[in-house]
Formats: sequence, structure tokens, C-alpha cells
Amino acid sequence: MSMLSIKDFVADNRRDRTLLVLLPGAYMTAQDFVDHDFIGAVRRRPWPVDIIAADTGMDSYLDNDVVDRLHEEIIAPARISGATTIWLAGVSLGAMGALLYARLHREMIAGLLLLSPFIGSRGIVAQVEQAGGIRKWKPREIDNSTVETRLFDWLQSHEAGDPSWPEIHLAFGTGDRFAAAHRLLADILPSNNVIIGSGGHDWATWGILWERLMAAAPFGTPAGAEI
Repeated sequence: MSMLSIKDFVADNRRDRTLLVLLPGAYMTAQDFVDHDFIGAVRRRPWPVDIIAADTGMDSYLDNDVVDRLHEEIIAPARISGATTIWLAGVSLGAMGALLYARLHREMIAGLLLLSPFIGSRGIVAQVEQAGGIRKWKPREIDNSTVETRLFDWLQSHEAGDPSWPEIHLAFGTGDRFAAAHRLLADILPSNNVIIGSGGHDWATWGILWERLMAAAPFGTPAGAEI
């Protein structure tokens, strides 16, 4: 079954098109990004950004094919259709999907907007904390083949400003149940790319954080525009 999606495209004849792909978390749908005003928050600003909210679905993660499906059904066709700059934004498990995609296809992605990302179980997060952070952690041989350890291993090589890496922005609430993992990720990112607010792992918090991410103008400020 193909990924269902909600599309909100800007009607113009630009040659260089920017695309924002929104990825929902577990048991969420593309419609949630409409209902919680994520698309509206983009449209209230003067960015000529096309938007696709994708229904990735839990099965894509359980079957470990979310990256392939995202590439084949959304990203590659968007490139063919003229998208020259692509950003991925995800909530919770959707943010992990964005990271997993960037790990294998980072040349396709300009940036990531990660809200309260699920990036690992409590066990591996505890391992990384005990090691002193992502930079110092070394995967155990027995765990080296898991999605989580491969993701942390990849993040170890992240260098801010490296043009071969997508720009990564992180936002989370201090009361989020995954906040320990978020802090580990925040430690390897530039402080200007991290937004920390109050609240937990819920849409009320994410809506506020999303507005703050948009206020930071990740897609740039058009000449003469006020954001």
C-alpha cells in the first residue's frame, strides 16, 4: 500500500523549489499536521515552500522499510518534479524516520526539523549517558546491528557546518519522557539549533515548539519580508 499524503503546494513557476515533508509519529496521521496547525504556521509566513504531510504508518517502521518507501514514493518523485531543496520535519517516531532517511540519503536533504524525537530505547540511552555522551559512546558488539545503535553511531560523526550533513534543528519539552535522549542529541548540535520549552510529549507542546522553530526562519527570510 502506498503512503497516503496531504499536499499543499505553492502555485508558481519557480525553477528552484523548496519542499517540506512532515512525518507523523506512532499512531498519528498526516491529518494531524493540518488539525494542529503545522501547515498553517508555515503558510502564515512568506515562504514559497511546498508541503507534503506523509502517512508513514507504524507498519513502515515495524517492517524496517520506512526509508525505502519515503525515498521511492515521496523524495525521489519530488526531485524529478523540480524540488531542489528538501527539508524533513518529524514528530516523535517521525523524527526518528527523518534521521534514518538522512543517514542513508543525506545528500538529498538540506535540513531536519526534529520535535521530541524518539531515537532509542531507555537501555541504549542509558548506555550513551553512562559513556559520557554520543561522542564518547562505543556500541557493544552484540548490539551493533540494531537500528538504534547504527543511528547513534552515525550521529557520532556529525560536525556542525559540514556541508555534507543536513542542517539539524531540535526542539523538545523539559517534561518529555524522552528528554534524556534529546539532551544527548542537543549536546552535539550548535546551541542556536536547539529549542527547549516546557511541556511533555504531546501536541500542545509540539504546537508551541513548532511556532518557535518557524520564528527561527529555517527556510530563510525573503528580501523585504517580515517574519
